[in-house]
Amino acid sequence: MHIEGNEPPATSPLKLLWVNPVNTPDYDQAIADLIASVKLPNSEVHVVSLALPEPIHLTNLEWRVFESQIWFPVTAISRYAAQNGFDGYAIGCFYDTALDEAREISGDAVVCAPCESALKIISNLCNRFSVVIGVEKWKVQMEERIRHYGYYDQLASFRTIGLHVDEFQKDPAKTAAAIRLAVAEAIEIDKAEAIILGCTIEFGFYAELQKEFGIPIIDAVYACYKSTEYAALNKVQFGWKPSRLYSMAPPDAARLEASGIFAGDPPIGHRIIVPRT
Repeated sequence: MHIEGNEPPATSPLKLLWVNPVNTPDYDQAIADLIASVKLPNSEVHVVSLALPEPIHLTNLEWRVFESQIWFPVTAISRYAAQNGFDGYAIGCFYDTALDEAREISGDAVVCAPCESALKIISNLCNRFSVVIGVEKWKVQMEERIRHYGYYDQLASFRTIGLHVDEFQKDPAKTAAAIRLAVAEAIEIDKAEAIILGCTIEFGFYAELQKEFGIPIIDAVYACYKSTEYAALNKVQFGWKPSRLYSMAPPDAARLEASGIFAGDPPIGHRIIVPRT
């Protein structure tokens, strides 16, 4: 019989998977380096990007038509996580692409995504927040997610910086200046008390701006990764793995095999492993 107090230690090994849901490895090393700088020593993290059939070449998911190409691959990688001993799976796009589908098929692996992760974190830190996004195009889709998660009443505003995803890291000084202006307007005009940077590729800017403005500024990569790591640790320590009752039930094994949808190799194109330390 299990006796409370005999739970596995917080230093138990964790195996985590992060997907950059594009079929270019351009951001894999940068994301792996960010994760390496903040992960627990007991976490092994696989940072992967997608393998998609030619001639598809996606460097971002700004448009829904682009995003439509990666719904199934992101879900298929969740199936891979379930079958290969991963404790947690992080989907690295702020649209939280295929999150529900991935959770349905993830087995015992917990699945997190940036928008929901950032919202849960920021809700503990303020009553009103703003989201800094690249262009107006993103707003409606992100509003839908925020409303779905139940945080819409706390949303002070979206602020755009007039840059596309592929431009964020090309001129960091320009991007930092644009985010700085958006944060200032969100605070002064919209009365935001905290800020979410609404794209994983807005990495590298939160710390300086947070120090400058003196309010929480949530980096989407860190929010998603640490949420995944924490949930995975809870799974290992306390057995808090995904429920498989009712709406959380996956197809039964016979139906899943008959469908043939997961036949073949998982759509992983590039992989960097951040080892335990």
